[in-house]
Amino acid sequence: MNKTLAIALLALAASPSLAMAGDDDGRNRWGIDAPRDQWMSLADVTAKMEAAGYTIREIEIDDGVYEVEGRDANGVRIEADVHPVTGEILRRDDTRGKRG
Repeated sequence: MNKTLAIALLALAASPSLAMAGDDDGRNRWGIDAPRDQWMSLADVTAKMEAAGYTIREIEIDDGVYEVEGRDANGVRIEADVHPVTGEILRRDDTRGKRG
């Protein structure tokens, strides 16, 4: 496991309350309120993204979803919000400011 993922995993384990950050009703801006024990592991999210052609540099929790930084198959730097249970990409921005 690379150093970045190990650090993110350690931070996640130490701060489970971050996983539920969001609105007062427990939901985040995506409407996701899945319990933390239903979330994909960091390793599973990484594997899914890499299988789709991404190279992952960093994963962290932000607003109740995984925020992924890396590069797509064309080498374009990206930031993406990923559904914590399904691994679906909810939002993707590249360095040119395009959303997908």
